[in-house]
Amino acid sequence: MPSPLSIRRVVLYKHGVGYFERRGKVTGSETAHLDFKARDMNDVLKSMTVLDLNGGSVSAVSYDSTKPLEQLLSEATIRIPEHGSLTALLGQVKGARVRARVGGAQVEGAIVGLESLPVVQGEASVVRPFLTLLVGASLRTFDVLELGELEFLDEAVRKDLEFYLATVMSSYKKDSKRLSILTAGEGSRELFVSYVLESPVWKTSYRILLDEGQPPLLQGWALVDNTGDEDWVDVELSLIAGLPVSFVHDLYNPRYLRRPVVEVRSETGVAPVIPQEAHESAFEPSMDMAADDESFGSAGAAPAASIMPMAAPPPAPVMRAKGGPMIGGGGRDMRAMLEQSTAVTTLTKEVGDLFEYGVDRPVTVHRNQSALVPILHRPFEGRRVLLYNRATREKNPMACIEFKNTTGLTLEGGPVTITEDETYVGEAMLDTLKPDDVRFVPYAVELSCTVSVEEDLEDGPVFRARLGRGTLIVEFFHQRRTKVLARNKAKRPQTLYVEHPRTGWELKDTAAPAETTDGFWRFKRELAPGTTDTLVITERTRGHRQYYLGNVGLEEVTFFLDSHYIDPRVAQALRDVVAMREKLSQVTRDVQRLDEERTQLFRDQERIRSNIDSLKSGASQRELVERFVTKLNAQEDRLESIGRELERLEQERTRLQTEANQRIESLSYEADL
Repeated sequence: MPSPLSIRRVVLYKHGVGYFERRGKVTGSETAHLDFKARDMNDVLKSMTVLDLNGGSVSAVSYDSTKPLEQLLSEATIRIPEHGSLTALLGQVKGARVRARVGGAQVEGAIVGLESLPVVQGEASVVRPFLTLLVGASLRTFDVLELGELEFLDEAVRKDLEFYLATVMSSYKKDSKRLSILTAGEGSRELFVSYVLESPVWKTSYRILLDEGQPPLLQGWALVDNTGDEDWVDVELSLIAGLPVSFVHDLYNPRYLRRPVVEVRSETGVAPVIPQEAHESAFEPSMDMAADDESFGSAGAAPAASIMPMAAPPPAPVMRAKGGPMIGGGGRDMRAMLEQSTAVTTLTKEVGDLFEYGVDRPVTVHRNQSALVPILHRPFEGRRVLLYNRATREKNPMACIEFKNTTGLTLEGGPVTITEDETYVGEAMLDTLKPDDVRFVPYAVELSCTVSVEEDLEDGPVFRARLGRGTLIVEFFHQRRTKVLARNKAKRPQTLYVEHPRTGWELKDTAAPAETTDGFWRFKRELAPGTTDTLVITERTRGHRQYYLGNVGLEEVTFFLDSHYIDPRVAQALRDVVAMREKLSQVTRDVQRLDEERTQLFRDQERIRSNIDSLKSGASQRELVERFVTKLNAQEDRLESIGRELERLEQERTRLQTEANQRIESLSYEADL
């Protein structure tokens, strides 16, 4: 049964949903039906609003369960096979009361059964089905093939048959679920239904017409897609730009909670008491959990669900627009025909970040088709300019439209096709534009203008010196000079904007840019025909070098003094530090020399002791031992002297190092050069 509720209004959003309104007539307690894809049921149940606009009521909205087709059919009392459907059906409804028309007469009775009997036809015998009915107190048999009509008089049988056939019919749309709106009232009434579904994002496409002496003309089209199973015929279409919050929440599938299974505590009979032994028994409750959610949900029964209608209607649309098709032509005639044939009156309104284009005429989009819908036709403030960006194209600038959104509308981003003097000249992408926003829209390479760039980098003179905590820091400027040479070979004057990247450096001795964006400076240049223009951009940024004074020598001190990094007082202090470091180096060399001598004495003593141990008793050998002992005594005296000298040198080295460090740390100086 087709639904009396037809689609009257469609609102498409940029975040992947669509808002749909349906209206239609119902009479009395008539039930209206709607079919949806299974994947859309969550959105429908979350957003549906149902209103009876003429005093009636909506009692409930029921919808198909989530059971698979095979399970639904298995619960039906009637089964109809693919072949022999009539005889199979009659064999399953024994006892059902029917009204049969045989020839010109009608017979009422209860079905007793169905059997196949041979019938002689000519010389052959064929088997034909015969239906036996209990008519009154007698049994009568009828040839099934001669029955002109068979009406089921039992309401239960008729409903089972209708349920079976409706379920089988729904299988042809495997992803379809039926939603039924149950109404109550008197007479003919209008029913309103609205809901939100997942829908393709609507897209925008623009045309720009450039005419010399005339403001540019902008024409906008919306691309909408009807991917549903129903035609949109003469619907009111609105297109909303923005990004409201939307999400998917599972309301369609039944939910089950796990419940504990508690057994009744039971008492046992009293047993006799056995001496020396007591026997007790008790039954604790058993806590068995039901099956998990998934298995329970799929195996458990899923009765028809229902939702109550919402109390308030959906919000009214916030904006409107008109549109018409674009027609080609030539020159001023083309512009005049465009303005006449695509007269678009756009009524706009913004609510927060949302903006709506409302098409002022009915729109028809058939199922699985798409459509171009005009939404904008207005002149705007703009002109043709050149834009040079070295990273985009090194040798040539881009021909652009300096686009200021004076249409009063929020323009969604999309492709733009540009026509100039009856000729297609290029394409571009338009960003989302709020009213009065300005953008450069590049659409072609301008070959009549060539650009070359020269760049050099140098360090400027030191402008500040700071000395403290033993470190000399000198500050200077890194300076970068960029020379842009542009040659206009065209026969008309052109305006060139040079985009120079902003990298954190500051401009120095350079004319202020015409515009400043987040990433670029834009310098404006007017190019006369056949001339060359030179733009010099000078930038600078601070740099610094550090010198640790503990490592400087006399040459570095002289360099610092000659460069005015330090004054004579600091220079003399640094010379004193250098002298201390020379003394410290001499002390270090003396310590190293004494360490080497002491090491050599240790080796000689080891050799002498080894020789003494190897000598045997005897007069000559005693003389040699005494000689070795005398030498060992002399070496011990020298080792003691070396120890005392090393101790003194270490103290001297510590003193010199401490004094030099203190002298360096105490130095402080700052000068602007």
